[in-house]
Amino acid sequence: MNVHTRYIARAAVIAGVYAGLCLLLAPVSYKVLQVRVAEGLTLLPMVWPEAVVGLTLGALIANTTGPFGIVDIVFGTAATAIAACLTYRYRHSRMAYFFPILVNGLVVGGYLPFVANMQIHVWTIPAAMLSVAAGEAVAVFAVGVPLLRALRRIGVIQ
Repeated sequence: MNVHTRYIARAAVIAGVYAGLCLLLAPVSYKVLQVRVAEGLTLLPMVWPEAVVGLTLGALIANTTGPFGIVDIVFGTAATAIAACLTYRYRHSRMAYFFPILVNGLVVGGYLPFVANMQIHVWTIPAAMLSVAAGEAVAVFAVGVPLLRALRRIGVIQ
C-alpha cells in the first residue's frame, strides 16, 4: 500500500470510528453534560497527521446527525479541527494533550447553552465551558492516553 493510499485509509478509519462512537454512545455524546468518548481519538494527531482530517470529518458526520443543528455542525466541527491542528503542531510537547480540552471547552461550552435552550444566567456559560472541558478531559486522559499507549505497545506506532 503506497503512502497516499495509507494516509487516506487511515483518515477514513479515524473518521468512521469517531462518528460511529458518537452515534453508538449518543446518550452521553450529545448532552450539555457530556463525555464524548470519541474525543479520546483527538490525541492521534500526535502520531499521524492524517488524523487531523479524520477527526474533522468524523466530527462533521457526528454533528450532522446530532440534535444541535447548524451551530454544532459548523462550530463543533471547527473546534475539533482547530484542536486537532494544534495537537499536531505541538505533538512533541505535553501541551498537545490539553488543546482538545481547552478548545472544545471554550467553543462548544460557549454555544451549547444556547442551542440546548438553557436558561441563561451569569454562570451558565462558564459552567457549560467547565462541564465540556471536564468531559473532554475524561475522554482525553481515560481513553486517549491509554489508546496511544496500547498502539505503542502493539507496535502500530513508535
